[in-house]
Amino acid sequence: NNRKSTNQAAPEPIFMGPDAGTGGLADSVGIHETNPYNPFGFTLDENNLIFIGRRPLEGGPRVFKQNVDTTFIAMGFNGNFMAGDNDYYWDVNYSHGKNDAQQTTYGSYNIQRIKNALGPLADCQALEGCVPLNLTGGQGDGSGTITQDMLDYIQPVMTDVSDNVIDTFSANISADLFEMPAGYFSFAAGIESREYRGSYQPDALVVAGESNGVPSTPTRGEYDVDEYYAEFKVPLLKDMAAAEELTLTLAARNSDYSTFGSETTTKFGALWRVTDEFMIRGAVSEGFRAPSIGELYAGASRYDAQITDRCTNYVGTQFEANCIELGVPDDYAQPNPQISITTGGNPELEAEKSDSTTFGFVYSPGWATEADWINSLDFKATYYEHEIRDAIQAIDAQTQLDRCITELDPKYCDGISRTAGGTINGFNNRLVNIGVIETSGYDFNISYVSPQYDWGTLNVNWTNAFVSEYVEEVLDVREDIAGLERNDSGIPEWKSMINTTWKRNDWSLGWTMRYIDSLTESCSDTLDNTPNSLTALGLCSNPGATDAASTNELDSRLYHDLQFTYYPEIDGMDLELTVGINNALNEDPPACYSCSLNGYDPSVYDPEGSFSYLSIRMKF
Repeated sequence: NNRKSTNQAAPEPIFMGPDAGTGGLADSVGIHETNPYNPFGFTLDENNLIFIGRRPLEGGPRVFKQNVDTTFIAMGFNGNFMAGDNDYYWDVNYSHGKNDAQQTTYGSYNIQRIKNALGPLADCQALEGCVPLNLTGGQGDGSGTITQDMLDYIQPVMTDVSDNVIDTFSANISADLFEMPAGYFSFAAGIESREYRGSYQPDALVVAGESNGVPSTPTRGEYDVDEYYAEFKVPLLKDMAAAEELTLTLAARNSDYSTFGSETTTKFGALWRVTDEFMIRGAVSEGFRAPSIGELYAGASRYDAQITDRCTNYVGTQFEANCIELGVPDDYAQPNPQISITTGGNPELEAEKSDSTTFGFVYSPGWATEADWINSLDFKATYYEHEIRDAIQAIDAQTQLDRCITELDPKYCDGISRTAGGTINGFNNRLVNIGVIETSGYDFNISYVSPQYDWGTLNVNWTNAFVSEYVEEVLDVREDIAGLERNDSGIPEWKSMINTTWKRNDWSLGWTMRYIDSLTESCSDTLDNTPNSLTALGLCSNPGATDAASTNELDSRLYHDLQFTYYPEIDGMDLELTVGINNALNEDPPACYSCSLNGYDPSVYDPEGSFSYLSIRMKF
């Protein structure tokens, strides 16, 4: 498979000066007095410069072009043999998968060349191709004051490459071992060996620290795992009163990682078919997940997040004493709403472990099929509880900064550094084993199929997912985030979908309604406690006594998707023609003030606008 794709982002901003907070070369860039576009007549440097920020529209948007090759090869043998009175079924398999990706970036900037172009004029003139940069001219008549000659010197074309490889060998065997009064005692067992390899090589300009964009470093890593499993099906009861079927399932798996040693997990399940119409099922299981190559070995990289520094204008607030303790000047005001966050892998990560419990029922009432308008009707409900220990993720950056300021605890403050002027110029937010994630809830589904009428058949499937709690325990602090929106990661308490399909002869028409419950977010920004804060401007739906306590509700959304499919009859071929549109009514996502990009949460909501598609499938 080959994929070529292109996406773009807004023009790349240039932040420079001692309080730019990038943590890189840009923090040392100023404007020399001999630069012909310096309007001040003196050099801007660490002695008098705080921060310069500009998003140069003249350079156009950032454009990212990907070229990705994916190769997958699988082969195997299978068969059966008899031992005693039993048939045994076996298979042996090997697969190889590889992903090679190349991304070329246009519209970024070389911060070293920007430094050259803003430095002493004589030094710039001595460098091949250097053109003095007009960074302070603004947009002028609207066309901008950064010329194409200037852009040609400071805008590079950068290419990153990466690859991921997985080799898998597996062997399985299964059989009905012996007959019990309620059925056969069955088993399956097998082994699997997997080897993972991966690497990432950013552009040389990025590695050298001369890119104005997100920095990153090369990474490479590999590990392997050998697994052994066994599963058993034990039929206990059959064709009895209140027990049409009672079956137990038992399973165990041992995973031996080259990076983490050996771990055994188990699963116990039960299926109780009370009657032909009503079935109860449940399971208790353990889980184990070792960190991936990226989580272990990914080099340092940076992203710029919208984060509010509570030490902004802290005098007279509840943060005053702690901000003074952190060395923040009393006249400090956060100069840049975006704070540069350093993330990356952590070779000291431990594996995740989990416990899960599920319990539910399936009800297919016989009385329903006696109605003329019902062919089948099913009700399904499942309750779940999951606990993940040593969950792998980065601490929410806003939460980390808030707790550093409110608690002065080293476990939050370590890795956060500030300039003499108070600006954050270092923010280490790498992956860690944060603690525990606990979640529980239930799913409820109803499915209906009509009889065959002259006008066709009607299928309706209604699915619901309810989240009762989603608790994160981060460094011994517990917080239930169900129903909350936190920096591009919302947890709706209710999501529902109704899929209706009308089918007649060679065509079908589908209509899907998707409902997402409302969410609540913190309504705060870098202008807290000022007349231009979100609260003061009336943008928070639930304003509090202070900006820090204000919240905003992201209203619920209902999306409508339509799909038409035609199945023409062609000899020797199965043909399927489909045309559809998602978000047919053009429902916009709710505005999100706490989200870091785009003003909405793409993990929960559709992007702005409708999405149309056409597909043709042929099977010979």
